Amino acid sequence: MPKTSQVQFKLTKEFLDEIREAIHSGSESQIELLLKDVHPADIADVLDQMTLEEAKFIYKTLEDDRASDTLMELEDEVRNRFIKSLSNKEIAEQIEQMDSDDAADLIGELSEEDQEEVIQQIEDKEIVEEVIDLLNYDEDSAGGLMQKEYFKAKADAKVSDTVVELRKQAEEIKSVYSIYVVDEDDKLVGVLPLKQLIFTSPNSLVSDKMISQNIKYAKVSTPNVEVADMMEKYDLVALPVVDIAGKLVGRITIDDVVDIIKEEADRDYQLASGISENVEPTSSILKQTRSRLPWLIIGMLGGILGAQVISQYEGEIALNPALAYFIPLITAMGGNVGVQSSAIVVQGLANHTIKIGGIFPKVAKETAVGLINGIICSVLVFGISYLISEDHQLGLTVSLALLTVILIAGIMGTVTPLMLNKFKIDPALATGPFITTVNDVLGLFIYFVIGLLIY
Repeated sequence: MPKTSQVQFKLTKEFLDEIREAIHSGSESQIELLLKDVHPADIADVLDQMTLEEAKFIYKTLEDDRASDTLMELEDEVRNRFIKSLSNKEIAEQIEQMDSDDAADLIGELSEEDQEEVIQQIEDKEIVEEVIDLLNYDEDSAGGLMQKEYFKAKADAKVSDTVVELRKQAEEIKSVYSIYVVDEDDKLVGVLPLKQLIFTSPNSLVSDKMISQNIKYAKVSTPNVEVADMMEKYDLVALPVVDIAGKLVGRITIDDVVDIIKEEADRDYQLASGISENVEPTSSILKQTRSRLPWLIIGMLGGILGAQVISQYEGEIALNPALAYFIPLITAMGGNVGVQSSAIVVQGLANHTIKIGGIFPKVAKETAVGLINGIICSVLVFGISYLISEDHQLGLTVSLALLTVILIAGIMGTVTPLMLNKFKIDPALATGPFITTVNDVLGLFIYFVIGLLIY
């Protein structure tokens, strides 16, 4: 058997130059040839590098299904700008090539006036009904995430009849994972894996071969984050969705869930970095400024508060100037320990490895870790101070302060995200400037109080 290989596409300057040259010469056939075997996600990367006019030229050379797939692969802000350059008729034509969930997402990004005009331009009325139905659900729920394309079979049907029916349904469905089994009222009663269908006798009933115990499903009102957690926990590639009456109304596929997981990870990372809004590299200067400024102001106020703490012990510093040398060490260690502790707790909350229960066992464990780390670091600092300085009181002050700061910062880093989570506030906030600023101020206070007691 001959071996086949597929070269991984790599976006290069040379490739972009070839594309631009074809655009400027008006050669649609050359662009079609260059993009013939390129995945829609890679085509989206190409469009990101082009001007709006160049991107439109490329886009119009794509076949309908590839064009619609490419459109949904674009970054949100890039796609919004691109959509604005298309007529409502062109948008409607692309929507007819999409899965219902992507179509609803795209229409949901339009203004109400444009939504009405685009919907009126869609010729397939079944698609219109599906999209309108999906738009009625909260976008952050399973109903807003699901698609209307799925395989469905009756429980009392023969396997042979089901296969015939599935062939008819397959024309509108891109991927097949499982067949969802319903009763006469369209209520979900089981799941029939595709492999099971293939190896089952044609005369068997679907109900005899379906899985009816421990069926995993989501309700239309289930938050999309819970959907993602469920699919990740049970290694599901698709999940049926039912309405309040238990009727099957859609399914959620793994590609949509991956997007949710990525969005949540990006959001947590941005929160931990002190960015309060979801921004992309392509976001406007105004949006990026607005997303960063609040935490910068909080950090600035924390710095002012820290300066006030230092000013209260100005006399102590004047008598022992060497105390000022170790201020950066105290603040840096307190901030680092707090971020480490909170990051572990936030990660545990996100992947549910932190089990339900009181906070005391977690605090006790972090106290033990902080105590061990604090003792090791304090001994090292005292030893170094003993070797380089004749002021052993300074070494004792710094080492005791460091031990206390590490211990308290670890506890603060543990308790803060747990408390935020308890009050339904995103615990990722605890790993950002908030915990760092608090520990900086607290660490300075502890440092000077211990210095005052020793000297």
